[in-house]
Amino acid sequence: MRNFLISIVVNWISILLLDRFLPILLHANNWLSVKDWVSALIVAVVLSLLNVLVRPILKIIAIPLNILTLGLFTFVINMIILYLASVLTANYGFKIQHNWIVLLVVAFILSILNSILYSLLKSD
Repeated sequence: MRNFLISIVVNWISILLLDRFLPILLHANNWLSVKDWVSALIVAVVLSLLNVLVRPILKIIAIPLNILTLGLFTFVINMIILYLASVLTANYGFKIQHNWIVLLVVAFILSILNSILYSLLKSD
């Protein structure tokens, strides 16, 4: 339960950082938008739930592709999870372009941010 709450906080911070700094870093003004911090929290909860419930199923289905691509297919799984989160939370103020390049870049940056923040927040 504690790891799930840490996951929500990490996703929340990462989404807020992406919303704030993605237009500055990549000059991508309309790639991702979050209405406010409550919307970001809702997206973080949905992302955490999808990571717990859907990601393991997708990883099992994609084992052959993951082996063939030496693990790079994991980014496609991240894109699918991000796409599902954007579809599920579209009414709550979270918008992301449904372009595969945008989803790939945002999923890649989100996974890096999540890794850094999770290592900072998690204490053994």
